Amino acid sequence: MVVYYPELAQRVRSQRDLQPDLYGDFNFDQQPDRLATEPDAESALPTWVAERAPILQDERIMELIGTATMLGDVVADPYAALMTTHSVTHLIDMLKTACREGVDAVPDAPAELMSFIAAMEATPEWIDFDLVREGARQERIPAALLAPFITRGAFIATFTNTYAALPMALTGALSGKRAARRVNETASFFAVTALPGALDRYGPGFEAAAMVRLMHSMVRYNALKKSDKWDVSVYGMPVPQVDQMPAGMIGQYLLARKARQQGRTEFTPEERAVVEFARYRCFLLGLPEELLPAEPADIVHVLHARSALLRHGFDAVCQELVRGTMEAYLRPDTSLFDRCAEAVEKSFSKLTFVRTFCGGDREIAEAMGVSLGSTDLIRIALTMPFIIGRFTAVSHASRIPVLRDITDAYVIALLKLRLATYGKPQFTTDAAHYTPVPH
Repeated sequence: MVVYYPELAQRVRSQRDLQPDLYGDFNFDQQPDRLATEPDAESALPTWVAERAPILQDERIMELIGTATMLGDVVADPYAALMTTHSVTHLIDMLKTACREGVDAVPDAPAELMSFIAAMEATPEWIDFDLVREGARQERIPAALLAPFITRGAFIATFTNTYAALPMALTGALSGKRAARRVNETASFFAVTALPGALDRYGPGFEAAAMVRLMHSMVRYNALKKSDKWDVSVYGMPVPQVDQMPAGMIGQYLLARKARQQGRTEFTPEERAVVEFARYRCFLLGLPEELLPAEPADIVHVLHARSALLRHGFDAVCQELVRGTMEAYLRPDTSLFDRCAEAVEKSFSKLTFVRTFCGGDREIAEAMGVSLGSTDLIRIALTMPFIIGRFTAVSHASRIPVLRDITDAYVIALLKLRLATYGKPQFTTDAAHYTPVPH
């Protein structure tokens, strides 16, 4: 049998040797139930998005998704497993110090921390930093002007599948306050990584990526070791790399679909920069190069394949996650302005969810717990001219050389205001708060 991704397969197998306490009993050869390879299986790929049959005939992409479904984080997982001998607070403090000052600044730094940071520092040859910097400049504009109105809608899309949503349910994200914290942390991460120099070695985005990886690794450890709800034969690897790909590449996927709809097989120079920025950010989050293609057709294919091989499932847990996230209050205050801003954001997030993830079908969205009503449409109609108009004006101004620096300064200042609104992210998970999940 041909093996198309031997290095990725070896990385998966190495997890048992690198972390025997965590993965010693994990059967990496057992295909979990979540991996839907049967031709007649109902998957997470809607028929209005793409046909599933051609994907199942592509042995290469089938192997890639199947292998990546069993991949955790080979450097962050061993560090998170130190929870058995170190306090979580101590692990976080050491990681922050290593990100800000270097590993040498950490007294008695454990080998696991050294490996973790070294892996993030090992920038791959396929990354073009000139493109990354330009991509960050462009990405700052939607991060400052559009993301605050759509992040919740994109976030709840991760809850529309039983298999992918269970880790979040286990962490107790069903409640309003925790759901709000998770949404704001997600928005904060994508905002801070777009700031100038944020993804540089000692930048705040580098640290944020490390903290996100630690959080995910802690979820893996707690799901496998401290929860009796995680059935490996059904769910496989908790928070596998293949499930982090959609969040990291959704914007680039939409760019790729736009290019293909326009009959283009390549990205424009501007689009190429945005894609490269996202690829590097995903690398810092631990995703392997194999899941980070650079061309439009390849990006669309790998994202569709991930959905085509993810078994369909939407249960009470998913519904509760969606409902809890939609009801969560995200603003820092309860002033009239904050309450109005919250209402507008919720309406736009509902529209984002309906259009992007439900093919515009409001009935499908409502069945999942997202109801886009007439009041929402009125709010959107009243505010869209300002929101979209400002975004369009700033985007055009950023392309004019004489206005570029002025525009960028305005966007950076606005992005920092957004970060203050989101609050200080914790990027942590505590097993003590994990909730029982109904079957």
